[in-house]
Amino acid sequence: MITAVDHVQLAAPPGSEERLRRYYVDALGMTEIPKPPVLAARGGCWFRTGGVQLHLGIEADFRPARKAHPGLRVADIERYGSRLRAHGAPVEWDENLPGHRRFYSQDPVGNRLEFLEPLTAV
Repeated sequence: MITAVDHVQLAAPPGSEERLRRYYVDALGMTEIPKPPVLAARGGCWFRTGGVQLHLGIEADFRPARKAHPGLRVADIERYGSRLRAHGAPVEWDENLPGHRRFYSQDPVGNRLEFLEPLTAV
């Protein structure tokens, strides 16, 4: 029986770790968490906020996912969208999910991310 999602893995090109850190820590407000030494040797970086973990792994022939994405629930989505724009990240609002406010953005290597907030408490 599956009980939870442990983490979501996204790919990134070699040498992109510093750009990823600026985005995931500074823009998104996540905390970088240490990778186990055997995995750290492969490059990439891991981030966490609350019970959510995103792992960015290095892929030599990297191409960003244009459709696949994690959906990240946020509080005060208008303010969160403004925060991302202030850090230079694109924010594309989408009104097609009933009962939610949501927008899409991309990290600095082009991975698609969805941010959403239910209109009523769930």
